[in-house]
Amino acid sequence: MQKLLAIDSHTAGEPTRVVLSGFPDLGRGSLADRCALFRERFDHWRSAVACEPRGSDTVVGALLQEPVDPRCCTGVIFFNNVGYLGMCGHGTIGLIRTLAHLGRIGPGEHLIETPVGVVGVVLHDDGRVSIDNVESYRARAGVAVDVPGHGSVVGDVAWGGNWFFITGQSPVPLDLAHEPELTAYTLAVQRAIDAAGIRGGDSGVIDHVEVSGRAPDGSGARNFVMCPGGAYDRSPCGTGTSAKLACLAADRALAEGEVWVQQGILGSAFECSYRKGTRGVLPRITGQAWITASTEILIDADDPFAWGIGAKRP
Repeated sequence: MQKLLAIDSHTAGEPTRVVLSGFPDLGRGSLADRCALFRERFDHWRSAVACEPRGSDTVVGALLQEPVDPRCCTGVIFFNNVGYLGMCGHGTIGLIRTLAHLGRIGPGEHLIETPVGVVGVVLHDDGRVSIDNVESYRARAGVAVDVPGHGSVVGDVAWGGNWFFITGQSPVPLDLAHEPELTAYTLAVQRAIDAAGIRGGDSGVIDHVEVSGRAPDGSGARNFVMCPGGAYDRSPCGTGTSAKLACLAADRALAEGEVWVQQGILGSAFECSYRKGTRGVLPRITGQAWITASTEILIDADDPFAWGIGAKRP
């Protein structure tokens, strides 16, 4: 029987599972190298943690790692039901809330090492968490893609720690009642992007689709974000919001230091702003997470679904 210890939380409705111990040793290379080793040799562990029957399409895993940079309080590799994430905004907020719950950090400024760089965070006295995300930028503006059933859809390609296609076109209002239509629409856009060979900078794969607009009640901005694996983000999506800030800054629609309140499809919100960067913007995303469970994950070698439904046995 294999055993892993984990803490579950949710950030604005989106779940995070922080794996504390029990995982195979990934060595002491860079976080990017360790993520590559995770993918190549231990991918069945990812599916065991994130996929059914223990996980779900919405769970983002966060594997704690010893950081290379001595300034950092921890390193982390983010993953989900289908693969790996360079950075995860809601997951970082959940991670910091978890470390505070465990008594490993207190209020103040901290650094987290990820496969795509070092991320600064602030744990506030009231429990909220601010993330100083990796530099975000718009790579392409006004990209048109032909989406079957929807015609030409125009959007921006932007980086916020993951690659996003961000469009203001939506066939329905951005509310939870229209989630099935929004899911079908964003998946259709994703398939069209893939078929057209549209990529981000350095030929990066665009694996998130973000529909951006106003909240139906006019109370502010709202988005619907489709994540890799076909599950929509219950939170406003930290990396997606970072990418959106980069687009707003490029369009001169949001000034440096000006506050932007970004709702997700549930109506929960992140408070955001940016500083100018070298290539784009340096986003700050503030949100809150809640602890939901302390879990001992058991992997029984005799279980036919030990490594996740649909996963190959090692």
